[in-house]
Amino acid sequence: MLEIARNAYARLVGHALDEYPLEMCGLLAGPASDGRPGNRAIEFYPCHNDDRSARVYTVNPRDHMRAEQAADDLDFEINGVVHSHTHSEPYPSPTDVAAAVSADWHYVIVSLKREAPEVRSYRIVDGEIVAEPLVVV
Repeated sequence: MLEIARNAYARLVGHALDEYPLEMCGLLAGPASDGRPGNRAIEFYPCHNDDRSARVYTVNPRDHMRAEQAADDLDFEINGVVHSHTHSEPYPSPTDVAAAVSADWHYVIVSLKREAPEVRSYRIVDGEIVAEPLVVV
């Protein structure tokens, strides 16, 4: 399960809407748990999509570094990545699965396919996609 702070949730949905019709991306951070990325996302760090595409994204390396530094300043760890699907369901694509960097991370997708944004979270472990509950707190 991923618990995401209400403010972080509002910011990531807002970032998806602001970047439409292009895919947006960003990083989540929260306290570590037993030395590993945890299940609480307190912060959302919007990042530039270097691909400037409606179908794929690449997190800008400088934005990633800034997010890592900001998270470190709070004693947090990056624990997930967020991106939007502008015209498809909030489910990881084969490209998303291939790009998964850590089994410890949460992979959050904001779909803008319908009138209201839909947000879902997943774990991706060895190419296997596992849906997980997302709770806004």
